[in-house]
Amino acid sequence: MQTLLLYIMLLLTGMLVHAQNTVEVSLRDFNHNKGHVRVGLYNDADQFLDKTFKSKRTEIKGKAAKVTFTDLPDGIYAISCYHDEDDNGELNMFLGMIPSEPYGTSNNARGFFGPPKWEDARFELRDGEVRKLDINM
Repeated sequence: MQTLLLYIMLLLTGMLVHAQNTVEVSLRDFNHNKGHVRVGLYNDADQFLDKTFKSKRTEIKGKAAKVTFTDLPDGIYAISCYHDEDDNGELNMFLGMIPSEPYGTSNNARGFFGPPKWEDARFELRDGEVRKLDINM
């Protein structure tokens, strides 16, 4: 009986450790250090740029910032971020269509006559990976 319990415990521990991925996001090329950067992690193509899976807000120092997302299950993700220069919690838009604050996405994907596409920004995490992403603002 103890052997069976030990086997089950080792199996469950292996599954938990296996699915723990990390994303380290380095953001650079800010125009100044005022405000904060808001970073969203998405895990669903249909909710990309609408509803985050996880999000973080951090200070900008030396015109750069860094955030880390930990304990992520295996899957496909994308990052979107913006420089919230006025700290109002929203990406300001000119005429309701054009971002007036600097923004960026994973893979440095840029939109053409619209927002960046999930297919251009997505990346896969698996097997306890530590993924390092560099995003230029």
